[in-house]
Amino acid sequence: MIQFSIITITYNAAHELQRTLDSVAMQQYPIVEHLIIDGKSTDDTVRIANAYAQVTANQKTRHSVTVLSEPDRGLYDAMNKGIRLATGDYIVFLNAGDTLPAPDTLCRVAEVAAAKSVMPGVIYGETDIVDDQGRFVRHRRLSPPRQLHWQSFRQGMVVCHQAFYARIDFAKANLYNLSYRYSADVDWCIRVMRDAERVGCELAYVPAVVVNYLDGGLSVKNHRKSLRERFQVMRSHYGLVTTLAMHAWFVIRGIIKR
Repeated sequence: MIQFSIITITYNAAHELQRTLDSVAMQQYPIVEHLIIDGKSTDDTVRIANAYAQVTANQKTRHSVTVLSEPDRGLYDAMNKGIRLATGDYIVFLNAGDTLPAPDTLCRVAEVAAAKSVMPGVIYGETDIVDDQGRFVRHRRLSPPRQLHWQSFRQGMVVCHQAFYARIDFAKANLYNLSYRYSADVDWCIRVMRDAERVGCELAYVPAVVVNYLDGGLSVKNHRKSLRERFQVMRSHYGLVTTLAMHAWFVIRGIIKR
């Protein structure tokens, strides 16, 4: 059986963290490594994480929890720490406030992997958006294609970062680029997909919602800066002409939908 490494990045996230931990604890899938990488929080985040780790250890399941709390250089630096520590077959990021939507979520992802003769380079699925209380808001506007390619992100980030399960060898070979402050996740996903396709590894779709994503992340809070940086990411992968053409289409699409 494959092992999942779930990486949760936290900083003063006491309000949101417990429901994230609960959603991992309720998973029916038996082999889970949960890495909680904290940026030296000053609220109750670390206490909550350590209590969760203790309860998990007492249950003597095959779920393991590691809590690391120390200063970092920002979100993507913390994500790189998680990647370096991970030992599972697939890595997925589930940050404070995000949740796995059902007890069989990881089972459904594992079933897709098991159905393939070669472990897919990426496994991905659908996303629902939730509010600060964990209540459903809407389905994510961008829905992933059934046949995903690294070029698919020319149309925007069609797969939510938290619905993107990267095979560990591709994840470790492609750490987050810390020169990006808001859009390193877009760059990382593209590089992982590109490397997987280069060696003939499939990108496999899960026909289910695999994450409830908390609305209002770093890129949302810094929307304009994020858009400028995302343009640079897309330009570096797809070239200036393609990126300009796609952004012109984004503007036209926005006008049509009004």
